[in-house]
Amino acid sequence: MILNTILLPLATLCAVDSTTLDQPVIVSDSTTIELSDSLYSEEELHRAEMFDSLLHTLYSNNPAGDFQFYQQDLVEIDTTQALYSEVPDSVWYHRMRNIMSAIELDYNSVVKRYLVAYTTTRKSTVSAVLGRSLYYFPLFEEQLERHGMPLELRMLPVIESALNPSARSRAGAMGIWQFMFATGRRYGLEITSFIDQRCDPVASTDAALRYLKDLYNIYGDWQLALAAYNCGPGNVNKAFKYAGPKAKTFWDIYAYLPRETRGYVPSFIAATYAYEYHDLHGINMTENALPLATDTLVITRPMHFNQVASTIDLPIETLRLLNPQYKMDIVPALNKQYSLVVPQNKVTKFIDNADAIYGKDTVYMAKYLKPAQMNPKFFEEPQSITHKVKSGETLGAIARKYRVTVKQIMNWNRLRNTTIRIGQKLVIQKNY
Repeated sequence: MILNTILLPLATLCAVDSTTLDQPVIVSDSTTIELSDSLYSEEELHRAEMFDSLLHTLYSNNPAGDFQFYQQDLVEIDTTQALYSEVPDSVWYHRMRNIMSAIELDYNSVVKRYLVAYTTTRKSTVSAVLGRSLYYFPLFEEQLERHGMPLELRMLPVIESALNPSARSRAGAMGIWQFMFATGRRYGLEITSFIDQRCDPVASTDAALRYLKDLYNIYGDWQLALAAYNCGPGNVNKAFKYAGPKAKTFWDIYAYLPRETRGYVPSFIAATYAYEYHDLHGINMTENALPLATDTLVITRPMHFNQVASTIDLPIETLRLLNPQYKMDIVPALNKQYSLVVPQNKVTKFIDNADAIYGKDTVYMAKYLKPAQMNPKFFEEPQSITHKVKSGETLGAIARKYRVTVKQIMNWNRLRNTTIRIGQKLVIQKNY
């Protein structure tokens, strides 16, 4: 018997006979929403003002900007063809109910489409994720436990980047948690010509969890926090206003969210299911090249990966996989310590050969160790300048002047299009 609903959570479905359920309420993208504030009660307006106040506090204390995420094939999937399943609804529902989770895992007609897609057409992606999870999930779980957050949130980077720390979106979001440049900086991630901690699995996880905790403090609901992580809390606040004063949950505001966000929470739920029950759907784990036993070394001098690879027979490809934050295969440890992750069975060999490794800096780091470049600022974040737009200037002309791209200027200044005005001040990052 099919459970035809998109709004009833599991707790409600437990007490409802499937034969009595209404057909799903479908709201198309062309639905017209009346925006006049006069239509809303004082209770609703007070709720909207409360959310806006909390959002203002978040941005004031630790401004996060808008996240623009890497929407790969675990979110942007065509679910219109994913209606048929040999698995009865009663079985889907029973299995979902048996997953112990601090985050509500609803089962309804929307979630079902993603469950079917994840266990049929997206098997290969899920298989690759399972292999990578052996390395990344313990890392996530350790930090989630330290932050006092549900361990089930480990699935979020699955739908963000398919657990690929080097993933880059068309909009410029980077890393396993898909941080934009400005957002990463504001949450303390270092981004320079040599290092991008948005790609550092440890540093970016800490930053992402702090942001998620900020969002949860606004909404008090993990599904809403996930939605806000995807489309920004401003869009979630608007959805609540449009949905009316009785709206409390993600499903209450579902129809008023951006289209991609409507699939975000269902994707999270489906990914959780696929991880738990992959074997029942014939999904096998794909092996990956990441060594599971690793250790972290403290590097105190600038060092090229080749210094290590050529001394202790450790492939440079392995160093890149374990340390994706280093953009040029260089650890820029000048007057500052950095970490280097290596296979555990190479730690003693590195220590025993440390002098030989560091001694090769004149071979592999020659052009970076010239006296004129030994200034610590050379390894630090790019310095910025401010350009004041003059009459007749275009964004393209300004980009050519400073030898950067139009896209970079737009990202640095949060421009939505290439329109600029006379007198406008634009931030230009140097050393790019």
